[in-house]
Amino acid sequence: MLKKIFLLLCLPTGLCAQRYQSIHKSALVIDTHNDFLTQALEKNVRFDEPLKGRTHSDLKRMSEGGIDIQVFSIWCDGSYGKDKAFARANREIDTLNAYIARHPNEMMLVKTPKELQLAVKQKKLGAMIGVEGGHMIEDDLSYLDRLFARGARYMTLTWNNSTSWATSAMEETKNSFKNPKKGLSDFGIKVVKRMNELGMIVDLSHVGEQTFWDAINTSTKPVIASHSCVHQIAPVFRNLNDEQIKAIGKNGGVIHLNFFSGFVDTAYDARIKAFNAKHKAERDTIMLLNPDKNFAEEYLAEKYADEAKDIRPPLSMLLDHIDYIVKLIGVDHVGLGSDFDGISSAPQQLDDVTSYPLITKALLERGYSKKDVRKILGENFVRVFKQNYVERK
Repeated sequence: MLKKIFLLLCLPTGLCAQRYQSIHKSALVIDTHNDFLTQALEKNVRFDEPLKGRTHSDLKRMSEGGIDIQVFSIWCDGSYGKDKAFARANREIDTLNAYIARHPNEMMLVKTPKELQLAVKQKKLGAMIGVEGGHMIEDDLSYLDRLFARGARYMTLTWNNSTSWATSAMEETKNSFKNPKKGLSDFGIKVVKRMNELGMIVDLSHVGEQTFWDAINTSTKPVIASHSCVHQIAPVFRNLNDEQIKAIGKNGGVIHLNFFSGFVDTAYDARIKAFNAKHKAERDTIMLLNPDKNFAEEYLAEKYADEAKDIRPPLSMLLDHIDYIVKLIGVDHVGLGSDFDGISSAPQQLDDVTSYPLITKALLERGYSKKDVRKILGENFVRVFKQNYVERK
């Protein structure tokens, strides 16, 4: 009933548009997961140049989307083994630092809660660092310390590949998985404890279920899932089941929702397969010219834009995931971690980082209060950041 009254009052006057834009502009907006730095190295693009149509993100569009703090993902896949993964991580951090050095009036590196506040006060994009995959420390706690010193403020314990000390969600759910020991090893427990000591947030996206329980039972501080959705709505290996969601709530942590269409709506997989089958001949020709799978997907999505749009889930389905978590554990435990520039498809209307105000609009239309919207957009993450932070003299 309240939602209907709200719509009746707002729609005829245009007050809704003014209200959501004003609230979004004044709110602290934080995205906990963006893969632009991988795009920078693989596509040879720069964050400080206009990239509309080529990437989800660039510096100008971050500002247009009202994003105050962006956690940039430091990522490489499991093929980067010993003597390669740590170096790749540092190269991506070097890339981010180069952007900041070129634009000191528009960006700054954020390592502490005080620096986060300063970035917002000075109206600069606060750039934070999150390491996506424990394989980048190469089984060496000194590498963890060095990444923290460079600014990494969370680490996802695994990516899709397991490490020698932690099993991933992808591999734990494979029928071919042969590892007799799931979860964290003794060294893995040391990693979590060292992260707590440093003030580095433990990120449980991507980890296997046993790793999840071992980590959350080890950590003495609130954890996050930097980019995950709800398994009950979309039962895929990367999403969190009800018991995991409840555990994060009890721990005081926050689940930041991933925008990937396939994690929001499992029916998307069948739709994209049908789309690819329809355009298979053209796709095969493109692959001969350029074997990059993402290039073919992006080309076909642009050429057949109406078809590509229709297979994406509606924005309302992402809101369903938010509603589910809020009803299960409360509004203090949900946030946003788009995975922009690391995903091939997002819900309709979420075309790039400029689309963030539409989430604020959708939250208000669902009856969320201004206070609760602010929590979801960023304040919940700030709380966890502060609770993990270790003051150093």
